[in-house]
Amino acid sequence: MTSISLCMIVKNEENVLARCLDGIADLMDEIIIVDTGSTDNTKQIASKYTDKIYDFKWTDDFSAARNFAFSKATCDYIYSADADEVIDAENHEKFRMLKAAMLPEIEIVQMYYTNQLEKNTTYNFDEELRPKLYKRIRNFCWQDQVHETVRIAPIIFDSDIRIKHCPEELHSGRDFAIYQKLIRSGSEISPHMQRMYARELFISGTEDDFRQSFEFFKAHIDIDTDEELIKMDACVLAKCARIMDDASVMLLAASRGLAVDEVPSEIVFELGEFYRARRNYSEAVIWYYNAAFETEALLSNSYNSSFPLIGLHICYVIMGDKENAAKYGAKLRELN
Repeated sequence: MTSISLCMIVKNEENVLARCLDGIADLMDEIIIVDTGSTDNTKQIASKYTDKIYDFKWTDDFSAARNFAFSKATCDYIYSADADEVIDAENHEKFRMLKAAMLPEIEIVQMYYTNQLEKNTTYNFDEELRPKLYKRIRNFCWQDQVHETVRIAPIIFDSDIRIKHCPEELHSGRDFAIYQKLIRSGSEISPHMQRMYARELFISGTEDDFRQSFEFFKAHIDIDTDEELIKMDACVLAKCARIMDDASVMLLAASRGLAVDEVPSEIVFELGEFYRARRNYSEAVIWYYNAAFETEALLSNSYNSSFPLIGLHICYVIMGDKENAAKYGAKLRELN
């Protein structure tokens, strides 16, 4: 039967670690816990499940810690889990059946990550497939009888196993601190991290978080060539402009953001907010309407649903248009 190493990185997880391990420990052939600086009883709890507990100095680098954990694995596959995950009895049985029937050709198994919108910082959907189980040693092989090539793409199996994410608190403050540390140090930020930074700002960022991000995204809007990144840069700058009440920055964001295919709702909504702050309500409702009904959100679904509907309702109340105020108030209630 396939053997599986569980690899986890933990810090101060005494409230949730046992709950997580109780749901999966019996499925694992090896449990590796990497502690990044706990000051509570995390390591004592972990010791009830495994003697493979390692200390790793935290350097604000999740990949470094996870790579260290993976380096300690010895089984056929590696299962990566966080302490705030829960697998119930039904999905435990699905996992057991998967392990028993695992084909050796499979290199990655994806599982559904659920309950993402509770204490959410980066996601717009309550569940999505994520890679969770990885073949530890991958053998490269040639394919095709002539003009042969090495297969690079992994063989991925999409399972129906569901993992419930049950965090105790938001982690956005920690994430924003890491982003800012990287920016100050001049470290390279990958396109993936740039996308996640923008998304996290729109879903859970404060006005101060946006202000701190301003110089980074202002610099990138002039150097990015990927259209999706340019749109994200423009979205962040549009909100920064509104927060800072800076018309010149709003003009920059709008000129870049409105010149692309599939204009994001976030830019259009922020233009509505910009005009409402200037008491130009007739102009604001044009942008709110377009945010709600003519565009799609890029970073946060709220920007083409509840947020512009609230803006429309408020503007029409102020303008004394009771019919439209009631209309958009009703649409807003329908969302709930």
